[in-house]
Amino acid sequence: MIKVSVMYPSGDDATFDMDYYKTKHMEIVDRTIKPARWDVESGIKGPYIAVGNLYFESIEAMQAGLANQGEALADIPNFTNVKSAVQVSQMLDS
Repeated sequence: MIKVSVMYPSGDDATFDMDYYKTKHMEIVDRTIKPARWDVESGIKGPYIAVGNLYFESIEAMQAGLANQGEALADIPNFTNVKSAVQVSQMLDS
């Protein structure tokens, strides 16, 4: 399983509309990028306002999904003014 974490940094001038992100943006992500599943974290304290996690069955599925990210990328200014950091991880069995 591949996990793509999209992390939105906090800061004095940072804005983030969590309601829009959860209800509208993630619907676009689900429809166009088609992760196997996704979840959203709201930062309480720390360097990130929010983290969106996308899960894919394989690297190939991730690559195919991210090839369709244009609409999702164009939607970013509708909910935030910050540049995200992205982490791609291989999920390990516990």
